[in-house]
Amino acid sequence: MEATTRNVQAWMAMGRDDEIDALVADVSNGQTTLVNIVKALGEYLTSEEDSPRTKGVELLSSVLARCPPDNMTRQSVRVLVAFYCSKLEDTETIVPALQGLLTLLRLPNCTSQDVPIIMRALFEHVKMKVLVQTVRLNVYSIVDTFMDRHRQALKDMNKEFLTGYINLADGEKDPRNLLVAFAIARVILIEFDISDYVEALFNITFCYFPITFRPPPNDPYGISTDDLKAALRGCLNATPEFGPMAIPVFLEKLTAGAPLTKRDTLQTMSACFLVYGSGVARSSARDLWNALKLEIFQPTDSVTANMALTCTQDLVKAIYAVPENSGDDAEVEGLAHDACEECVKIIREPEKSQARPAIKVLCAFMSTTPSVSRYTISKTVPYVVQLFQALEETGGRVSTLLLLSDIIAAARDSLSHAPEGTAPALLSYKDEVFGVVTTGIQNASLRQPALACMLGLVSTKDLLTDEELGFVVHKANEILKENSDVGDDEDDILKLLTTITTISPHHVVDQTLPLLFDALPIQAPPREALNEHAKYRRVLSALRTLCQQVELFEVFLVRLTTRVELLCVPNQSVEEDPEPRAAYAHAILKTISQTLSIKVDEKHVDVAKYIERHVPRIFNLFIYSAMVSNAAYMIATDTRLIRVAADIVKLIAQCLTQQRYQTFLDAVFSAFLSGNVKAVADGQMKIPSDVAFQPFKSSSPTSQKNLVILFASAVIPVHKEVIIPVPDLNTFLNEMLEWSLVHANSDLQRVSAWQTISSIVNKHTEEVSVFLNSKLESFWSQRFSDETLNLVQHQQTIFSWIHITRALLVQNHALAFTFVDRFFEVFGRSDVGWDAAKAIGKLVEPDDVLLKKNHAVIKILHVQKFVSRILPRIITGATDSNTKVQLSHLVALTSLIRAIGKPLYSAQMPTLIPLLLRGIDLPDNVIKANVIDTFIAAAEGDTPEHSLITEHAPSLIAKMLRNSMCDEMPSMQVRIAALRYLGMLPQIVRYDVLHPSKPKVVKDLAKALDDPKRSVRKEAVDARTTWYADCVFI
Repeated sequence: MEATTRNVQAWMAMGRDDEIDALVADVSNGQTTLVNIVKALGEYLTSEEDSPRTKGVELLSSVLARCPPDNMTRQSVRVLVAFYCSKLEDTETIVPALQGLLTLLRLPNCTSQDVPIIMRALFEHVKMKVLVQTVRLNVYSIVDTFMDRHRQALKDMNKEFLTGYINLADGEKDPRNLLVAFAIARVILIEFDISDYVEALFNITFCYFPITFRPPPNDPYGISTDDLKAALRGCLNATPEFGPMAIPVFLEKLTAGAPLTKRDTLQTMSACFLVYGSGVARSSARDLWNALKLEIFQPTDSVTANMALTCTQDLVKAIYAVPENSGDDAEVEGLAHDACEECVKIIREPEKSQARPAIKVLCAFMSTTPSVSRYTISKTVPYVVQLFQALEETGGRVSTLLLLSDIIAAARDSLSHAPEGTAPALLSYKDEVFGVVTTGIQNASLRQPALACMLGLVSTKDLLTDEELGFVVHKANEILKENSDVGDDEDDILKLLTTITTISPHHVVDQTLPLLFDALPIQAPPREALNEHAKYRRVLSALRTLCQQVELFEVFLVRLTTRVELLCVPNQSVEEDPEPRAAYAHAILKTISQTLSIKVDEKHVDVAKYIERHVPRIFNLFIYSAMVSNAAYMIATDTRLIRVAADIVKLIAQCLTQQRYQTFLDAVFSAFLSGNVKAVADGQMKIPSDVAFQPFKSSSPTSQKNLVILFASAVIPVHKEVIIPVPDLNTFLNEMLEWSLVHANSDLQRVSAWQTISSIVNKHTEEVSVFLNSKLESFWSQRFSDETLNLVQHQQTIFSWIHITRALLVQNHALAFTFVDRFFEVFGRSDVGWDAAKAIGKLVEPDDVLLKKNHAVIKILHVQKFVSRILPRIITGATDSNTKVQLSHLVALTSLIRAIGKPLYSAQMPTLIPLLLRGIDLPDNVIKANVIDTFIAAAEGDTPEHSLITEHAPSLIAKMLRNSMCDEMPSMQVRIAALRYLGMLPQIVRYDVLHPSKPKVVKDLAKALDDPKRSVRKEAVDARTTWYADCVFI
């Protein structure tokens, strides 16, 4: 007890946490009790001075909050409850007493017996209106905890609790407290007997509707307007007792409120109607419909109008929620009957503006209850069909079909909410509607809305029979056949046919595909036949759109691949201009590639099977052409076609399983490294056996070496677990790297080899450690010390190093930065210093090889890690005493900044701006454009009050003007960027800073208006307008 008294006295004197910790430790160890602490506090708790009484209760609450719950016996809890309740009488101790109670009632030994004692004390002594927000929140938290733990005890107090709580909660305004109060109110409204308190509870909840709270900027509590709206809405729809009193409030807010208030009211009504019940909804139906009708037919905006439609749907659902005994549609009375009649009268003039909202209402009714849906369709569909048949003017018929398309779509969508097996709502009227729509399709002026109607019919489950779907395909084909230039209707027809392919694809296979394939020319049109070229490209586009389903794609792939083979076989006659044939073959291959890409993105399971069915034909075609061309031009030796073919192989390979990929890769390596082409190539054209296939041999013709592009496409998507079929992977990579630098004839060949190396290094890093270490130790230094190598060869060395480094960098490998260091070693060289500097940015540029879809090993945040380590080094190097090194670091900076996002360098902008200003003066125009683009990107979100470039504005203006003049800057890209940034300056720099420069800027921009390039002139006009409009004193 002495230690307890000593610690209490020490805390009362100095208020340190050490004494509280000591008291908590003593209580936990059983050396003292909370009752002993109360005894030790005796003189302070009974002091006539306010401060000691407050501190005494505060000490006890602080110790209680830190004590283990298990140390509190039932007897201790009962004593402390009585103690704290007595302290609620004292205005000076009410704050710490509430904190102590909040801790106590969360203890296991606080039982339902304590609830009435605590609640009566709160009701008797706590005056909420004189307390600050945090203290009031403690009161709500106490009630909320009782709701959670001892709800039945509160229910037993029923009238006493409800009377007291209503008085406590009345007048609360703080949003933090309201969130808790609304949660409490919802439980009360749902679970308590509120029959005598409906009006009182209505008053303390509906007084907050609608919520007008707007959180302050940078609100630390994170309470949004939507949070409060949702919490209040949970109270308003918690009991049907609120219905008769709530409807007049809703109507008042809806008719007199601002747009935001109207939306809140509409959403709240939608949430309340079903709870309030059909009786309340029916009695107020006419008043509600009149208010909602105004928002639908005379909308302030589309969002509010759509909400009003949804609210109308919920009102109808509430009115007709009780299942009807009879299925007779004529029995539907009340709002649905009256509103339908009213809307049907409006659509008698379908071209009038009111017809659109009227049909929206009718469509909304179709997604309510089955009886209302049936009634609406029975009154609407026959009338619209008759209206179409009665009208003779094209304009009226078009409007009628547009209305009908909305009805069909709504009837289709209503089926999604119906039980499985429900017959389509339009089934009884199918023949009449189908006839009207067919008539519209055959008329060119009615075709577009008729196609929309037909799409709705086709996409309605179980509405049209298989024969009727075949008839639709036949009609669509007639349109395509009769008029080769169907204009805007073509997209609608293709959408219709595509929908049918998901339901009954054989009709499109049997009817449409032959029509489209026949429309493709056998031979390529001449270069000057532009219309013919446009026609076959349009047909290919249609095939790409249609042929994504399994059954169609297989036909599509076989037919188009055969067409490519026919175009690429050796032409015995002398062909003066092979370019049209190459372009035609390229277009077909590109169509296959694009269609495959869509299927891969949508994860179609049939793609993988084409590794055996289609890929061998590709390899056969291109290997055959390379081996028989004898250095002469053949279509399939064109690198443009090879690249598209490689894309096809890559897309199919991405979908392979590990086992299937292993088989495929073994065959590819056998063909390209051992000449066993039969392992990977199969087709109609027989590859000559007397010609060796050796694409990696130095003496091989270029046509064979170009096929390394196909080889790379097979390796790039390989799984990490797939074994590369070579005796020694390190030796293979060394040979591949040497081939790329010594024996390759073109950049395409070299890049393909480097991509192959990059993919293997990324996925087999540990296996190729010998290769990596040897490159670090000798390759770089030997290449750059070899005086026999020219500039181009040194640049090739840098490019190859980029691919190897990137393979390590994306996986955050430990060797990555060692490889990066090699670039910095040559920054001081006058020949390749800038090339090495530009490589820094290329390392983090988007790459089409090291991607997740290619099964690359990629770690998150690898770019952030690279930038955080390299950017400070570049900034430091930009101040180097060696001018060459300094300039190379500036080039590296511009290259890196261009390749990364603003968030990665925004914190460094104050330091970067002076360096970027120096970068504008570099002689490389590409670098200049990159620097200005960086300034443009950095300006996004800037304001004149917080702009980082204010002090540099005069210098920036001078540099941008100089780079925007045609006689001083030959690069159009730089001129456009400079003018664009000039146009942004008045928006991000204060007027007083820009005003001295305004006359010169306006004068010089007038010169740019005479620029020979139209795009430059446009930017000059925009910039000059901005300086005139924004750069004025306000």
